[in-house]
Amino acid sequence: MMELKTLMRLGRFKEIVMILFKYGFDDLIDRLDLPGVGLLKRITRANDGLNTFQRIRHAAEELGPTFVKFGQIMSLRPDLLPPGLIEELSRLQDDVAPVELAQIQAVVEESTGRPLYEIFSIFDVEPLAAASISQVHRGVLKQEGHIVSIKVQRPGIRAKMKSDLDILAMAADLLHERIEELESFDLPRLVQNVRKTLLRELDFKREARNMTIARSRAGEKPLVDIPEPYEDYCTERVLVMTFIQGTPLKQLPIDTLTDPESLARAGLSAAIKQILEDGFFHADPHPGNVLVTPQERLCLIDWGMTGRLAERDRHELIQLLKAVLEKDGEAMVHALLRVGHALEIVDREALERELLDILDAHHAVPIQEMNIGALLMAVTDLLRTHRLKLPPDLVIMIKALVAAEGTARRIYPDLDIVAEARDQITTLAKRRFKPKSLLRRLRFTLFEFFSLQQSLPRRMETLLGQAEQGKLTFGFRHENLGGLIHTLDSIINRLTFGIIIAAMIIGSSMIITTGIGPFLFGFPALGVVGYLISGVLGLWLVFTILRQRKY
Repeated sequence: MMELKTLMRLGRFKEIVMILFKYGFDDLIDRLDLPGVGLLKRITRANDGLNTFQRIRHAAEELGPTFVKFGQIMSLRPDLLPPGLIEELSRLQDDVAPVELAQIQAVVEESTGRPLYEIFSIFDVEPLAAASISQVHRGVLKQEGHIVSIKVQRPGIRAKMKSDLDILAMAADLLHERIEELESFDLPRLVQNVRKTLLRELDFKREARNMTIARSRAGEKPLVDIPEPYEDYCTERVLVMTFIQGTPLKQLPIDTLTDPESLARAGLSAAIKQILEDGFFHADPHPGNVLVTPQERLCLIDWGMTGRLAERDRHELIQLLKAVLEKDGEAMVHALLRVGHALEIVDREALERELLDILDAHHAVPIQEMNIGALLMAVTDLLRTHRLKLPPDLVIMIKALVAAEGTARRIYPDLDIVAEARDQITTLAKRRFKPKSLLRRLRFTLFEFFSLQQSLPRRMETLLGQAEQGKLTFGFRHENLGGLIHTLDSIINRLTFGIIIAAMIIGSSMIITTGIGPFLFGFPALGVVGYLISGVLGLWLVFTILRQRKY
């Protein structure tokens, strides 16, 4: 990682510091202990009417693509951040001015190794959309004659984001060391994980693979459309896929739809199927990533961020959602403890009481108004206070389900979310007990049992052999014993101190009885000095014990 002084010479680093000052994050900069910061105090401040979370959002938008994407990724982590900040980060916009065609053409030709018009017979000058990382153009493949969408990475964006991520990593290390309140967030690891996610999103070949996987699991009659990538033309910086004509949901007047209820039901059912049945889902199906076609079908775009859930996690999640819908607090606690990782001992009774409070509050409203997404977010917030950590993909799933519900309600506000979810979740729960599913799990269990049976004698033989040779050792890890060790040290120190004082008194007494000079006050001087020293030390020891009330 770059040295702090080196970073201070970078214009980008100074720009970041100036924007943070502009939005009132003086304390954060002061904690970094940067040289020359006093000169920045004259920067004009933003509107003081903004609250802290709003200032974070505005600062991220002004800081550019890396920080916008960082915020968008963190908006998927309600297990780490408070609801108010999650809401603000979800509003982050990355609509920017498009790059000129000449620059886009250079990226395509450098990435594919072929001239642009050798691949495309038509390549529209004006982009369909422009975002912070890439922009999308419409074109026609020269060989196939198909109309396609071409997603092209902005020139230089990878180098810029890597530089910003280096600065973020440096700042995270410093803040982790200097602000005790932030230690629990483990900022260095968090930035490292976000870095991995962002660099993956910059790999358009991975996005093409994500779309292929999602299409393969959608079935013969998919509920929503997913663009098909032309993988022969895809590179890390260029993504070519089928062109699907449609209007972004966030721009569509809902009153123009002929059957909004069916469309909303299809979108919600597709999200639940992806999460609970396929185990591979779009991580952020918000209205900006959803198109509505002229045939009134939904199309999911932007597959850069996805989530995966193992079969076991999906089964536990089905039980959790079933408990939510049935208002079964005990079952919820059981499911949460099975899928989560407790950072400390969890008070099950207190957790269940608070979960029931949340369920009561949400079940008290009319069914049509019940918000499962808000309920799950409240549960996630509660788990954070109880130090119960959920796996990242499970948290991302909750946020995806929240976004899917919000999208469905945007299309048809009166949709009975509970009824739709209950029917689908109940069906999926019953599938677990079908003969085919039970037989498959039984085969797996038997395989694990026979594997253990084969390896157990060898392991036992090794264990007994080590015991016979006296090489068998046990390791113990002591946790939270700092207080006990400190108390024992204090006891031993005082006891030792007392023994020394007693020895000095006995030694002085023996010297006094000898009558050997020199004399002080008619007594041997060495004995008198010994008495004085031991008396002072004894009084000091008694005083410290009384002052600390350790008696």
